[in-house]
Amino acid sequence: MYKSQPYSQIAFEDFNQPMGLKMNPKNRWIEKAEWIPWAELEKGYAKNFRNQKGNVAKPLRMALGALLIQIEYGYSDEETVLQIQENPYLQFFIGLPGYQEEKPFDSSTMVYFRKRLDAVTLTEINEKITEYALAKDKENQDNDNDTDDDTDSNDSGNAGTLILDATCAPQKIKYPTDTELLNEARTHAEKMVDDICETNGFSKPRMYRKKARKDYLSIVRRKRKSAKWLRPKIRKLLGYVRRDIDYIKGYLEHGIKLNEKQQKTFEVICRIYDQQKEMFDKKTHSVKDRIVSFSQPWLRPIVRGKAKAKVEFGAKLDLSIDSNGMARIEKTSFDAYNEASVLVQAVRRFYDRNGRYPERVLADKIYRNRENRSYCKIRGIRLAGPSLGRPKKDQTRDKEIEYRDNADRVEVERGFSLLKRCFGMENIRTKLRETTLTTIALSVIAMNVDNINRNRLRSFFGQLKNRKKSCLVLLNFSPFQISPIVQ
Repeated sequence: MYKSQPYSQIAFEDFNQPMGLKMNPKNRWIEKAEWIPWAELEKGYAKNFRNQKGNVAKPLRMALGALLIQIEYGYSDEETVLQIQENPYLQFFIGLPGYQEEKPFDSSTMVYFRKRLDAVTLTEINEKITEYALAKDKENQDNDNDTDDDTDSNDSGNAGTLILDATCAPQKIKYPTDTELLNEARTHAEKMVDDICETNGFSKPRMYRKKARKDYLSIVRRKRKSAKWLRPKIRKLLGYVRRDIDYIKGYLEHGIKLNEKQQKTFEVICRIYDQQKEMFDKKTHSVKDRIVSFSQPWLRPIVRGKAKAKVEFGAKLDLSIDSNGMARIEKTSFDAYNEASVLVQAVRRFYDRNGRYPERVLADKIYRNRENRSYCKIRGIRLAGPSLGRPKKDQTRDKEIEYRDNADRVEVERGFSLLKRCFGMENIRTKLRETTLTTIALSVIAMNVDNINRNRLRSFFGQLKNRKKSCLVLLNFSPFQISPIVQ
């Protein structure tokens, strides 16, 4: 059940401040709240609640505001609620009518916020925030301000710039090894056998737990593990897991049924065993859809080839940045994919938003294949970068344009740096598949809101500077040529 809140678009003057508390209207959280269309987002959010029975859900501003605060500071769920309880500016940001000393909600509610605001909903919210901020900024600009060259339309009617690149959002998990995965599979299988025996009154079978634990510790405690020494140890661990799987399958054949949680756990155990057995038999270290975490089996290794880490474990995403500096997620997947397939979709979304194609697309070498170059050439889009094949003898390269393209493309790298250093994408701590995607989308929204607020300050000081120059020109007065005072 959901009820629209009358305070969804509360102004700072309407915030009930206690006696003796004087809040600063220039606080960043108050300014950030002005750039988010809470009333419009509230209407779209209310349509998702069709059932008119049950407890009343928390308003959108409270849910989205609390999640943005958590992303901004990297707090845990408990710490986020405590900080909101103690800070009146954060209470204003989440839409409370006035300062209160009680907790606005329990920390466990944060989990429901992340589940309710899924990645698709947050993508729509990000687009509405961007449109609202651009429209509001356009109203505040003077008509005499010069526009950037990227926003001017060329002869073909295209305008703007689209910057595209891919990265990985690493998950906070233990570095995966074969021995760790097999040991986790064994312990979970043993626990499942114990639960089945206790529930149905069966006697526990022999599973050699102490011996299996001893073999596992002998691997972990050894500093140097040669392949010749490690291979028989892996064979033993595989045998322990195989024995436990056979016990569980035997119970299932006799009519024992597993609950939903046990069924999912058993499927993960079987998949880990099959993958490890296949790699052991083929003497390789790679397998299709390899599981790297028992608790999060949807994670996959993403080969990045970076100096810091050649392989990362998390979701892979493509991020695009337009001429206004607004970031959007074009694609997110836990499986590795070729980034070149995203360029056409990103260009089409750019056309849907602006009504015309971008003048240029700045992307890595992997995006500049024949299909993408042909697609851009037909539509009059300049795909920055050298042409494929050997350079022609009479070919001339404009170094100034190349330098400008390379300099402008750094903006997407800056976005990755901000997302990972300041907005929590470097270490995703959520445990569910859908909440992980929610956290990634929230990081992009938080960065956009922060950039909007920063750009507003820059444009404000820029307008003051332009007005000062115009006044000096009108008065024919130079601040560096002051005539002496004649008495």
